[in-house]
Amino acid sequence: MKLLGHAAPIGICLLLLLSACRDHGNKTITQDERLSPDIGTRKELILDSIFLYAQQLYRWQESLPSYTDFTPRKKFGSISPEQTAYERELFAISQYSLAPNGKPYEWSPIEGKPKYSYLERSRNTKKGNGHVANTKHQYKYATHLSYWTSGNKQIAYLYIASFPELAIVRTELNRLFTELFNKQVTHLILDLRHNGGGYVETAEYLANLIVPTKLDGKIMFSEQFHPNVQNGKATLLSKQPYLDANGNPVQYKGRSATMADVDYSEKANTHYFAKKGLFNTLQHLSFIVSGRTASASELLISSFKPYFPVRLIGQKTFGKPVGFFSLKIDAFDIYLASFLIRNADGWSDYFDGMSVDISLATPKTDLPIGNPKEPWLASTLQDIVSITDSKLEKGVDNIKDNPPFVFWPETIGENLLFKTNFQLKN
Repeated sequence: MKLLGHAAPIGICLLLLLSACRDHGNKTITQDERLSPDIGTRKELILDSIFLYAQQLYRWQESLPSYTDFTPRKKFGSISPEQTAYERELFAISQYSLAPNGKPYEWSPIEGKPKYSYLERSRNTKKGNGHVANTKHQYKYATHLSYWTSGNKQIAYLYIASFPELAIVRTELNRLFTELFNKQVTHLILDLRHNGGGYVETAEYLANLIVPTKLDGKIMFSEQFHPNVQNGKATLLSKQPYLDANGNPVQYKGRSATMADVDYSEKANTHYFAKKGLFNTLQHLSFIVSGRTASASELLISSFKPYFPVRLIGQKTFGKPVGFFSLKIDAFDIYLASFLIRNADGWSDYFDGMSVDISLATPKTDLPIGNPKEPWLASTLQDIVSITDSKLEKGVDNIKDNPPFVFWPETIGENLLFKTNFQLKN
């Protein structure tokens, strides 16, 4: 289910905080909602809304101050342009919660930008609750697929640049893994060095194409929301409509559903392996990674760790074991780090990135991605083909007429992990 929470029309209800839109009924009103003024400029109301949503949805919400201590209007109301004011507020919100190393969980080397949370102006589309990382480049999804043989090892290499919406790439992924099945591949190399993430559903589908049938029904990963969200205390979610894949309202118990009707329990948000396709010969997984490998890419790696000999080659990953969905506040989409990603072992502690098994310097070469002499791929092949193996036979590149392609997300803030598959409560 893809979701898109639309703000109400401005002429009817500017924001959730206007008194005309406060149809609370018997719902609990928080103290900070009472203290937040019902009147103000559009900008002031948006500043209030961002903070109040964070108090209820942010994964580390217990670290946030009260509304009267935070004073969003006073701190950020005079900043122009307005989007800069909202971005600075979001950054301030993100810096309260401290990791065990003493730094904020959302510390970033980019000044003034949180590591995870961000906002943007809403896009003019009815579908989806997120966006694909940097779609301005036109490219074939998998730009390289190569094969090598060494003794009884059938090796395949696949470069994956991002995780767009599943509908965009499902057919091609199915075709690629039919080919892996025909080749009886035993050792798969996935090059995720430039993959900043994207849609959870696409990474999950890829995992189900890779996984052997014997792991069917085993836990792939779970999404853990804050206990207050799980227990229905995030009352502001009732202001966010629950929409279908075409952006239309969904009927629920005789009314239009809202995001407050979603089941946020860990049980309802646990994902299990469900084999897709015929490929079933995998014995070993290698991932080529870098500091740009993030979010859905890390989720994919983490999901296999409890079950498979997984090797990471390159440089430590970005470190993003959290995800989000979009909140519509007036003309903006807000993405608050709202749930923790845990694998079958309960592991999620890679905020500082996943360490690699073979650490390599940044390649200084003109060799294109997929060339077996390119340093990172060469090291990965060498890791698979030990000195006791027979000589690596010449590989075959099965994707032709593709120029060398390197995918670079524009900023660290474009390391994405979007949740689109929610379940309504029974």
